[in-house]
This record gives sequence, structure tokens and C-alpha cells, in this order.
Amino acid sequence: MDVIFSAEARSEVRDAARFYEDEVEGLGRAFLQKLREGVAEVKRNPFTSRIIRGDYRRHLLSRFPYGIIFRIHEGVIFVAAVMHLKRKSGYWEEL
Repeated sequence: MDVIFSAEARSEVRDAARFYEDEVEGLGRAFLQKLREGVAEVKRNPFTSRIIRGDYRRHLLSRFPYGIIFRIHEGVIFVAAVMHLKRKSGYWEEL
């Protein structure tokens, strides 16, 4: 399955990676690696992620407090958000 990130999700990824890298050298790269692993898991087993609203699902990243918010449409995984878990839930629905 192909994976497409929304512009907002790409922006969230950049911001998070920059934040972590500014905190500790190498931590931003570690975040991106965990995100790649999470996306790979979603591609392998997309229907095992918990449904959170409508047809949107959430896959939790290991080590970092983030979730990949996605839906599957016509064989494509659309990532709507890469959400910090402490952020107001559902904010991504307005994007």
C-alpha cells in the first residue's frame, strides 16, 4: 500500500524532529526512525490499529508520545496527522 502524508502531517513531523534534535543531538533522527518503523507497521497491518473516529485509526509510536492518525481509502494509507498524544484530541479533524 502507498502512504500519503497530508501537508499538515509533514509539518508536524518536521516540527517534532526539530524540537527533539534541539533538545538532544540525535534525538530528532531517533524520532524519525521510530516514525518510519511505525509507518512500516501500519503498511504491514493497517487494520490492527485502533479506530478512533469514523474510519480514522491511530498507531502509537514506541518511545515517543506520538500517534499516526490515518485512514485507508482505495488501497492508499492517508496520514492526516502525526499527533502528540498530549495535544487536544480531535484537533486534526479541523485540518
